[in-house]
Amino acid sequence: MAAFVVVGVCRAPPGTRTVGRDGRTDPVRLARMALNPDYAGREYPPAGPFTVSREEITSFADAIGSTGEAHRDPQAAQALGYPDVVAPPTFAVRLAQQCEAQLVQDPAAGIDFSRVVHGEEGFTHHRPIVAGDVLTGVLHVDRVREAGGHGMVTTRVELADDDGQPVTTVTSTIVVRGES
Repeated sequence: MAAFVVVGVCRAPPGTRTVGRDGRTDPVRLARMALNPDYAGREYPPAGPFTVSREEITSFADAIGSTGEAHRDPQAAQALGYPDVVAPPTFAVRLAQQCEAQLVQDPAAGIDFSRVVHGEEGFTHHRPIVAGDVLTGVLHVDRVREAGGHGMVTTRVELADDDGQPVTTVTSTIVVRGES
């Protein structure tokens, strides 16, 4: 994780604008960035529901090379205290990306997906995801900024179960490469 040291007062130069829901001064060069900075602070409607199956969990575990039996065998998972097979911790990205599609596919957001590279992903688990869960996700656009001629968008997806209880928070930063 990068650390930043701020010295003095940061003022946005002419032709820039300050955005970011966290209150930081963050100049965004509107002329160089196709991203729509007005999307910072936006919340999208809930996506889903997503019913998590044993097969999805097992397939994801295979794809990432996780060999834990609790991802495949209900009895092994129950022996560990789970009601059914348990998803690997990064499984939540599958659901979060379906929620993030609302932003990426929104033409007014200004995201050219052919120029997108993954920047960062983080997970806060409030409880494990298990087979049989029915989850919904709410997408929040936390920050839109420019760095080194590239657009950067930070999102947060709050996954909740069918009772509305929090399950996992997924944060993600994508980089939209600037024109050379």
